[in-house]
Amino acid sequence: NDVAVFPGALTPTEVVRAWNVGADAVKVFPAGAVGGASYLKALKAPLPQIELVPTGGVSLKTAADFINAGAMALGVGADLVDTKALREGRDEVIAKRARQFLEIVREARAS
Repeated sequence: NDVAVFPGALTPTEVVRAWNVGADAVKVFPAGAVGGASYLKALKAPLPQIELVPTGGVSLKTAADFINAGAMALGVGADLVDTKALREGRDEVIAKRARQFLEIVREARAS
């Protein structure tokens, strides 16, 4: 199968269990509520081989911090999709926000 699997986990034990059963990466949720990038960095220290995708609490303000802490990718929800713009069909607002996230990730990875 060519489908990536990113199960959700929070504790180190859950992260290791997900990785050991074959996850391509592990979604850490709710990352923002348990310390944000500092928590992700703490997970990566003893588990550098595990690809982590923080979700929950990822915003334009925190994206670079998560990447610098070792995130493989970011799970972005509320800070990406402006619900008012979505209801009004203003896709350009969401596209602009997506471009902002991409630029932040590019810059963080380059540093």
